[in-house]
Amino acid sequence: MPKAPTSSSSARPALRRNQACLSCRKRKLKCDAARPHCGTCVKQWQSLISVPPPVGYAHPTEPQCSYDPIEGLPIAPNVEPSERIRMLEEQIFQLKNQLNESRNYDSRSASPRRAQYSHNGHRITSGSSNGQTPENSPNGGGIVLPHASLDAVHQLSPDSTGSLQRGSTSSPELRHGNQVVPDPLMDLLFAGWDPDLPDPDTLDHYIEIFFKCDPCGSRVLHRPSFLASMHLHPKDPNYPHPAILHAICASASRWTSQEIVALPDGTRRDKFADIHVSKARAYIDRTMATGQDIFPVMQACIILSWYFYQEGRWVEVWIFAGFQTRAAVPLRLNYPGTFSTDGASNPGAYLAPPKDLRDLECRRRTWWMTIMFDRIVSVGGWLHGVDERDIGTEFPLRHIDFETNANVPHNPQDLSTEDVLVRHIPMYTDSFILFLKAVMMFGRVTDYNTRSNLRANAPPSKNQNPFVFPGFKALDRLVAQDFLESLPPQFKHVDITSDGALDTDLYMVHLVPHAAAITLHNPYLNFSDSSSISTRRCIHATRSILAAYYRLSETSLDITRLHPFATICWYLAAVVQTQLCKYFIEIGDTAREQTVWGEINALRFAMLTYGSRSPIGTRQEKLLQGLMTEIVRMTTQMQPLEVGVPLYPFSHAGVFSKETMPTDGTSAPLPDSTQYEPNSDSPTAMTGMVGSITSASSPTVGTSLSNWATPTIRSVSYSHGGPSYSQ
Repeated sequence: MPKAPTSSSSARPALRRNQACLSCRKRKLKCDAARPHCGTCVKQWQSLISVPPPVGYAHPTEPQCSYDPIEGLPIAPNVEPSERIRMLEEQIFQLKNQLNESRNYDSRSASPRRAQYSHNGHRITSGSSNGQTPENSPNGGGIVLPHASLDAVHQLSPDSTGSLQRGSTSSPELRHGNQVVPDPLMDLLFAGWDPDLPDPDTLDHYIEIFFKCDPCGSRVLHRPSFLASMHLHPKDPNYPHPAILHAICASASRWTSQEIVALPDGTRRDKFADIHVSKARAYIDRTMATGQDIFPVMQACIILSWYFYQEGRWVEVWIFAGFQTRAAVPLRLNYPGTFSTDGASNPGAYLAPPKDLRDLECRRRTWWMTIMFDRIVSVGGWLHGVDERDIGTEFPLRHIDFETNANVPHNPQDLSTEDVLVRHIPMYTDSFILFLKAVMMFGRVTDYNTRSNLRANAPPSKNQNPFVFPGFKALDRLVAQDFLESLPPQFKHVDITSDGALDTDLYMVHLVPHAAAITLHNPYLNFSDSSSISTRRCIHATRSILAAYYRLSETSLDITRLHPFATICWYLAAVVQTQLCKYFIEIGDTAREQTVWGEINALRFAMLTYGSRSPIGTRQEKLLQGLMTEIVRMTTQMQPLEVGVPLYPFSHAGVFSKETMPTDGTSAPLPDSTQYEPNSDSPTAMTGMVGSITSASSPTVGTSLSNWATPTIRSVSYSHGGPSYSQ
């Protein structure tokens, strides 16, 4: 009995002779004759590119699917790409000459696929997706030349240094009568310039801003060699990868872009940055499919990751954090020297050995920035992507040694080194290395909390004594005492240099331990227990974070240049203050409640100020408002979110009195902690507690700056019953 025809076979008309593609006819496979590529060829091509190609072989950029010639639709001849480029350039040259002879130069705006330029020369939109260079386009395919309006010529200076260094003198010229008019746009395109990037001068400006202002992603690049490589021809193998350049444009736009749109939720979107983010992600997607250029694309991924973090785009943050840590492991970046011969026979699986010391240090820094990012995004209680026990890479060199290509032996310290977080070798210690160690210490706190809660029968209680738990006492001692005490003398204070600069890494070194202490002890916070060690730890950490912010707010420094992790530290301090405010409301202490409201608003102001440039600050402030809902409902204060407590708890004249003003013109060092006396008259002093709660406004007129600059850490003696303090 014949089979009943299916709905699909009846809906699709039968193909006539020779309508199937050549590939399916040759292999005698079913073909749907879809254009430009049939479904069978597309499926086979997707299966092919899903695995890395063998060494010396590259996957085709598109399905190998072709059809018999159709009248009026000839198939392109099978010629070499270089020959095809030459032919197309000759055709363009001839067409330009014909166009110049037949048209007047005043009608230059009739381009059918006109690229739009902003007032500063940045290309912000394009009428076509054909905006990649022939060899580097992440979209693959054949040779595609960009279409751009001749109006863009006026956006480029004829004597542009970028055109002189990167241009080509053999490109066509425009003639206006008997006068030769240079065509900078065509110079760039014929020289192989990526039309999706800004013009060379503008790109150089973005790169300069990136290295000057970005506190995160710039760590993975060697600045002197990177700037030198920008003077090479765009098709030179040593020219920076387009993915890195697009990521730099996205990151640097935070300080330069004017194309910002405010969203209803209070956040912002940068059109210019979004375009370059999409271009960089296109290269990342291609690398994920083919494995090509994986190391420079991974560096671009790190730069983008920090951009997403500052934007508060958490889903992309977690996805990119997972991709980076997973991709770095097969590259063997977690091995000593960032290279291993084990399994090197697996083709295409691992990087070749570093070419030189600079390449080795770039790999180290790329790895450690990946780990730092993984630790920072896991602060909320998420598991880390790479366990600390699986990290064998030595710590990086000092920044000065890295930039000057100093012939310094590799850092002898790694995470397996005994007391690595509290022993700092002067030859291998700077503020960035200390910041890295502080973040790794915070990572240990995250590990402890997540692993303790993973199989716990009940969540932590404020009535528990955490010091009886295995490992808690040693971790508390490291976070609350040993790390800050171990800092070398030149790093014990955050000094503002004579030229008004602030070492943001060192500022974070003095902030992160206090945030880690809050994270470790907050589950056991109990204000009603005057002997609670966890309460004293949290209060002291909050006071230190507040004091550091107050001191910074007294200067003219732009706090939006701080590391974005500072917003998380402010948020953690505000969480403690919110709990403290609730306690004062419950006991009816309105005076101290009002002061705490002022401190909460000061931290909110810091987040909102940071959020004016990086949306992570605004998002953290909105998250804090959600936690404050209960105390806003409970309080008797009128308009507590606008309480009339000054954001700066001390006057400029009080702190910088004439007898204590520095005579050399330099600013006073920032405090990293503040001493609070048990008998303080501060309105927030809590009697009966050994570590009394005092206001950050405790310094009065005439207070010596040395009292603020010198950290005071009480000695702790540990016993079986937990730590006890000696005054």
